Amino acid sequence: MNTPKVVKLAVMIGIAFSLAACGQSQSQPQAAAPPPPQVTVAKPVSKMIADQDEYVGRFVAVESVEVRARVPGYLEAIHFQDGQKVSKGDLLFTIDRRPFQTALAQAQASLAQAKANLAFAQTDLARAQGVAIGSVITQQTFDQRTQAKRVAEASVAAQESAVNQAALDLEFTELRAPVSGRIGDRRVSVGNLVTGGTSGNTSLLATIESIDPIRFEFTLDEASFLRYGSVASDNADEANRGLNVPIKLKLINEPAFSHKGKMDFVDNAIDRSTGTIRARAVFANPKGKFTPGMFARIQVAATAPSEALLVPEAAVGAEQVRKFVFVVDTENVARPKYVTLGPVVDGLRVITQGLAPDDNIIVNGLMRVRPGVKVAPQRSSIASALPAGAFAGTN
Repeated sequence: MNTPKVVKLAVMIGIAFSLAACGQSQSQPQAAAPPPPQVTVAKPVSKMIADQDEYVGRFVAVESVEVRARVPGYLEAIHFQDGQKVSKGDLLFTIDRRPFQTALAQAQASLAQAKANLAFAQTDLARAQGVAIGSVITQQTFDQRTQAKRVAEASVAAQESAVNQAALDLEFTELRAPVSGRIGDRRVSVGNLVTGGTSGNTSLLATIESIDPIRFEFTLDEASFLRYGSVASDNADEANRGLNVPIKLKLINEPAFSHKGKMDFVDNAIDRSTGTIRARAVFANPKGKFTPGMFARIQVAATAPSEALLVPEAAVGAEQVRKFVFVVDTENVARPKYVTLGPVVDGLRVITQGLAPDDNIIVNGLMRVRPGVKVAPQRSSIASALPAGAFAGTN
């Protein structure tokens, strides 16, 4: 085979393939660049907030009453369902009234007899006063009639007291709610003999815990107590020692501190063994959601309120230990800004450093953004970027 001819043929075949490839590349158009990613931007929320401290405590009822019988007797009726709400004055228990009705009738009869004796003694004395002493009756007889009248008057007073006591014992056979609240379960069933009186061995029939308002007890360390004192108004005469700082609370199954209350009591001494002082706040509880004995977390303002910027948690990114948000500039380019985070307030994250009030923060579409990439921003507000009810403020 002639070698030069073979080389020439191979070169011609390579040139043909190259020309075909060039023609094919020129006939196909180049792929278009992707459009800028769509993102939602909003300005940070400006709000007056204060640094907060958190404590764990438990609810206690404002009024807690043990229902006990004042008179002994057999339990005749129960007029409530276990665990229901009761109002002050509602009938709860009835003790057999018949022995006390009989005692009242006897006391009333004794009173009538005493009044009859008094009337006779008064008439007898009046008769003696109308005659001459010494000639008709002796002085001794007159003194005896005077004494008989006084004894009759004392007897009437004693019998009136006995009637009042018998009437009171009869009234005590009906046990009524001394306070409004929620009653527990019955401790004694109908037909049992209950012990009454003022001694310590009386029968416990039920307990009532008031519902609205309700108190929340917790303890403060000494340093926090002094710090709150510098923030609070100077009003040492009040039971809360002037600690009128804002109070918020959340239950263990709630994400945010949404219940507002106020401090109403601070103890008069710091516990020497623990270095803490007992404090108490009060909260409205119209629906009975808070129950005495329930644990919760309380948030206390530790500093005076100041202006702060807040953004949604979804707008904050992480780069190792540093936190950042994406800010869209005037040319619609996303650029990171490194920030310092504060606490969460009303579902928003406080930004303590690194952010300006006029910055346009990317609040939606963060995963589609890269530093220096041009974006297509759609303006919105922080409130519209959050779930319904998460934040009540406006931009």
